[in-house]
Amino acid sequence: MKIRIRSNSLRYRLTRSEVEQFAREGVFKEKVTIGDESLVYLLQRTAELEVRATLHTNLITLLVPESIAHEWITTDKVGFDTHNGLLHILVEKDFTCLDNIEEDQSDNYPNPLAEKRL
Repeated sequence: MKIRIRSNSLRYRLTRSEVEQFAREGVFKEKVTIGDESLVYLLQRTAELEVRATLHTNLITLLVPESIAHEWITTDKVGFDTHNGLLHILVEKDFTCLDNIEEDQSDNYPNPLAEKRL
């Protein structure tokens, strides 16, 4: 899972296997270690009615209502976004890049724009 933090914006991008694990377990978690500290960020299904993000110590939790999670997991829907106060939240499936990059993209979703470039 990739995370992008920019100004008041939080964006999560998940590969196919990460979305599958989220579907099975209701949670997907990653960690980045910087020096002696770690930042943990996770996506978790919830019974709450709205998407909500929290930050406690070194843990970013993004709570996703069951109905939104189910639609995202079981359809071709690319993602969903909302605002949590001043914070813009975006969660989406990670597509392969159209440019050649040196990153393993074998688990990414096929980019729908790739066919248009042929």
